[in-house]
Amino acid sequence: MVQAYILIQTEVGKASIVAETIAKLPGVIQAEDVTGPYDVVVRAQADSVDALGRMVVAKVQQVDGITRTLTCPVVHL
Repeated sequence: MVQAYILIQTEVGKASIVAETIAKLPGVIQAEDVTGPYDVVVRAQADSVDALGRMVVAKVQQVDGITRTLTCPVVHL
């Protein structure tokens, strides 16, 4: 199992609806509105890095109101 944080920038005024929509997607553990350079932070999981990438591109980035994402895989050092 691979987990990652997905940092999301949204159009002005869209953070809340983006977080609500993403929270319902399969593989999403948590989606929260935040302040700062990003508007929404998501914790997600998938079976592999490839599956995680497919989820981000095919599901998360398709949500209306998103302008940019940055995916940060969790590593165990």
